[in-house]
Amino acid sequence: MSEQRFVLAGVMGWPVAHTRSPVIHNHWIAKHGLKGAYVQLPVQPDRLEAAIRGLPALGFAGCNITVPHKVNAMQLMDELHPQARRIAAINTVVVQPDGRLLGVNNDGIGYIQSLRDANPGWRGDAGPALVLGAGGAARAIVVALLDEGVPELRITNRTLEKAQALKDAFGDRVTVVPWAERNQAMAGVSLLVNTTTQGMHGQPALDVQLDDLPASAMVSDAIYIPLETPLLAAARQRGHQTVNGLGMLLNQARPAFQAWFGVLPEITPELRAAVQATF
Repeated sequence: MSEQRFVLAGVMGWPVAHTRSPVIHNHWIAKHGLKGAYVQLPVQPDRLEAAIRGLPALGFAGCNITVPHKVNAMQLMDELHPQARRIAAINTVVVQPDGRLLGVNNDGIGYIQSLRDANPGWRGDAGPALVLGAGGAARAIVVALLDEGVPELRITNRTLEKAQALKDAFGDRVTVVPWAERNQAMAGVSLLVNTTTQGMHGQPALDVQLDDLPASAMVSDAIYIPLETPLLAAARQRGHQTVNGLGMLLNQARPAFQAWFGVLPEITPELRAAVQATF
């Protein structure tokens, strides 16, 4: 009987000290009794190509890619998953048996599953969505929401050109809203999503008023530190169902873990507690 191979994976970014991904993946490695480790890979932007190309030689099954490498790492892949190509960024590298590098983006899948975990009856076609921000996280979420049948996707961003770029990429169902009109744009939406860093630990709170948001709308935030941002606290006080960014983080990790370690892991209360204990 051949000895089980020690499998290495990790998270590549600059910086990466803040990431909770090692807690998640190492929890699963231990739970499933696997031989392997998931490590931090702090890589400066000018060393990115050398680091990515070195993954097969070092015996890595792959890695997650985080800020600021999600776009540049994509250019170094031998193959791209169709959804990663549409998002124009990757968050996961899978080293194929022949050493070729496959680029994947699980952020959007993780986001949609986090909504379903909070509300199993959630439907994309229930009404318009308003997305605050137009960066990498927004792009993944926009693609996922359009795939789920959201009839109209309003995007507002401080820099109008970045929002316009998303409309140019994704077409007629996307509407660009000037930042000054962000509060009025909430009228009639069924989902409000914050993808900006506003409200993150150490950042100022997001400057929005929820007066025009329908009572039935769900409010979600891609941020998970803190678990309840000022936006989510304000929404909860108004009676809205809220979803923080931890579900997205946990759900995007599952298909990556499966690709590297051959097991599709579960998100358990025990795992959530392990991650929350690090905050």
